[in-house]
Formats: sequence, C-alpha cells, structure tokens
Amino acid sequence: MGRVDTRETTLGRTLRAWRDRVSPAAAGLPSGRGRRAKGLRREELAELAGISVDYLVRLEQGRSITPSAQVVGAIARALQLTDQERDHLHRLAGLAPPSRAEISDHIPPGLRRLLIRLGDTAAAAVFAADWQLIWWNRAWAALLGDPSSKPPALRNFARDTFPIDEDGPHLSHWPVTSLDQDTIERAVASDLRRATGRFPASDRLTDLIGDLVAGNEHFAELWASGEVGAHREDRKIVAHPAVGPVTVDCDVMTDGDADRKIVVLTAEPDTDDETKLRLAVLAGTPDPAVVGTHP
Repeated sequence: MGRVDTRETTLGRTLRAWRDRVSPAAAGLPSGRGRRAKGLRREELAELAGISVDYLVRLEQGRSITPSAQVVGAIARALQLTDQERDHLHRLAGLAPPSRAEISDHIPPGLRRLLIRLGDTAAAAVFAADWQLIWWNRAWAALLGDPSSKPPALRNFARDTFPIDEDGPHLSHWPVTSLDQDTIERAVASDLRRATGRFPASDRLTDLIGDLVAGNEHFAELWASGEVGAHREDRKIVAHPAVGPVTVDCDVMTDGDADRKIVVLTAEPDTDDETKLRLAVLAGTPDPAVVGTHP
C-alpha cells in the first residue's frame, strides 16, 4: 500500500469542512426546501469562486493540489475565511500567504487582558513588527522611564539600537546596557529583514530601514549581510536613578502573523535585583527633569 499524501488529504478535507459551514443565506443564495447539504453545494461554491465544478471536485478529492494564488484567493473570499484561515489555505496549497500592506499597531483584546493580568510582577511592553512601541505597563515605565514623555516617532527600539543622532533622545530615560550588545544589534537588524518578508509593501517599514541605512553606518553593514532572524532573549543592566543598577532577563515572544513582539523584563527570584525591581515599581516613575536623562 502506498503512502498517503497528507497535503492532498488535508487540503481536500479542509475545503469540504469550510464549505459545509457556510450557509446559502450567508453567501447570498436562496436556501430552498428539501435541501440535503448543510452548507454550500459544490456547484454553488464553484460559481461563487468563478471556477469549474470539476476543478473543485478534483481539489476536494486530492487529485489536484497545486491551485494558483488567484484560485485560492477566490475560494477564500467565497468561503468568507478570516485572514488566518485564508493564509492557512494558501499554505495547504503550497503557496505563500498574501502579504499585508501595512504593519498593524492593533493589540487584540485577549492579549491586552493577558498583559493586564500580569500586573506589576514583570515589566512588559508590546512592539509592532517594526519595533515601534505600542503598549507598556506601569512596571515598564517605573523601571525604564515613562515612554509617554517621548514623541511617538522616538518610541522605536530599532532607532534606539541604531541611533541616527547620537545626541538625540532615547527610548529609555536611564542608561541600559546589554551584556551582549553585538548579538542584540545583529538580532534587531536581522529581525527587521524578516519583517520585510512579511510586510514587503509597508511604507512605514521601508522608511525606517531607509533612515537607518542612510544614518547609521553599523546598521548599513549589518543590513548588507542579508541575515534573517529574530530577537528572542537578552540580559540587561538598567541604571535606575532611585534603586541603583538592576540586572534583568529580557525575553521576547512573537504574537501571530502580525509579528507583534511581547517583551518581558524579569529579575532572578530571591535576589537583590528582584528586590530592586519591586522597589522601583513601588516608587513609581521618577521625573527625568529632576534625575537627568539618558546621556
């Protein structure tokens, strides 16, 4: 007995399952009486997608597994798929999902609730795919300084890592040292290149990379290397003006196809650093006008 091509089976079964869940009324078709199909008939889906019934049959039966991007897109629209389902259908067909025009700053309600429930046990922030800071909690502001005092254009970790104007403002009010700065710089540059694959039509990302290539020689060198990767973890020392230096672990998690980055800073349990982090949160956010700003 020959091996079953799981891609054939999965593509066909997925199409049939999604066809069954779309009612004729939802597709703008009359339901009629004595109808056996609980969802769309093959003839109806084929007509909505602008393909032949025979071709749809071959797709569902696994006799054809290489539909074009145009056909997959038409079927996705006819089946009223979500963006995630549409992308999944493209992958089942051996195709790259369609690129998104622009990077999103939206944070899903579920993720926002999860972050809020985290409370002040850790300093947490969310960055968009281009490392634009889009959310932070009270502990983040207490440890690093309140980002709201910076113009939105300056709340970008990539610009902070590769400054164009050495004397310009930084994302953090206080000096922050990464124990492996070279690795961080390479990770940020390679992560931005990865983002260009997901968002090739993003004007915002294109402008950011153009600014960094033209304004920071080191970034230009790293960009020319063509490395593709992601920033995952790091250890940093924050020179906090009220509690002194705090060593924290920095972990980066990526959320979904929007490529949001959830950054969490925590101190090792039962250490002076953990105590300092708690004290910093209790003390609140120092006024940078009083204690000074990042040099």
